[in-house]
Amino acid sequence: MSRFWSPFVKDLVPYVPGEQPKLTRLVKLNTNENPYGPSPKALAAMQAELNDNLRLYPDPNGERLKQAVADYYGVNVAQVFVGNGSDEVLAHAFHGLFQHGRPLLFPDITYSFYPVYCGLYGIEPDIVPLDETFQIRPEDYRRPNGGIIFPNPNAPTGCLLPLELIEQILQANPDSVVLVDEAYVDFGGDTAIALVDRYPNLLVTQTLSKSRSLAGLRVGIAVGHPDLIEALERIKNSFNSYPLDRVAIAGAAAAFEDREYFAGTCQAVIDSRRQLVSELDALGFTTLPSTANFIFTRHPGHDAARLVAALREQGVIVRHFKLPRIEQFLRITIGTPEQNAALVAALGALV
Repeated sequence: MSRFWSPFVKDLVPYVPGEQPKLTRLVKLNTNENPYGPSPKALAAMQAELNDNLRLYPDPNGERLKQAVADYYGVNVAQVFVGNGSDEVLAHAFHGLFQHGRPLLFPDITYSFYPVYCGLYGIEPDIVPLDETFQIRPEDYRRPNGGIIFPNPNAPTGCLLPLELIEQILQANPDSVVLVDEAYVDFGGDTAIALVDRYPNLLVTQTLSKSRSLAGLRVGIAVGHPDLIEALERIKNSFNSYPLDRVAIAGAAAAFEDREYFAGTCQAVIDSRRQLVSELDALGFTTLPSTANFIFTRHPGHDAARLVAALREQGVIVRHFKLPRIEQFLRITIGTPEQNAALVAALGALV
């Protein structure tokens, strides 16, 4: 600890991202990256921005991207916010919408950045346990709060909460912002953006890192009532007026416009997920129902930590969380058919 630190820094517990190994020739199934590349139209749009205009600042409002998002989802541009990855968008939401001096509700098994942001912004967390099948129960969120946040599908479980149950949470909490974090919704779920016109307390966030294969570009969005979006804009313009560069705005907009490529790659991941679950079932694994580009699975006869270590020795990397209730699960990103086959072969030799 340095004497130059601000007092609150020493108590922060930072988020730990998934490993990005330096070794090559690995089957990397640990960080939920899309196995298929970005849209060719997105790549062409980004290449077109590599010119003398890079000496100029980008559009601080990202209007081209906002319009592409609005067109895609059939909403008004005033309902759209864009930022530097969904993590930044989430940070602005914590800062601008959840600092009410009342606890923030979120599941006990969920995206581990939520408690980090609570610590960063001085928000009291109120942890709500998932049920015995790792599902969110809407009735558990009928308690006093200063906001509610959860991923849908949840991470790291992959389980989806249907829109009618999300509506139950919204209806029970009309005076609180309910943030639905949809990083993985495109792999089999229905987006809650369909509900934003009916619920002014709903904010939906998404990322282009997963379903649109642009994790390296760092683009996130939020859709909600214009009043909520204005709060995010005020935070953004008090922090960094230019969160997205010219290349990112062009590539992200083109990715939303290329609907055919997007649908095709999402379906390929869904098909591979179905096949992988079937093959793991044959090996004795038990897998939670997933609508994400990953699965959460365990083998009743084998310790998860040992499986992770043994897989790594064979050049296959998956994610393991040493946390209560889930320490025997592996989170496995859906890869290409070839990557999935290598994983199944390695696990078959181990179990």
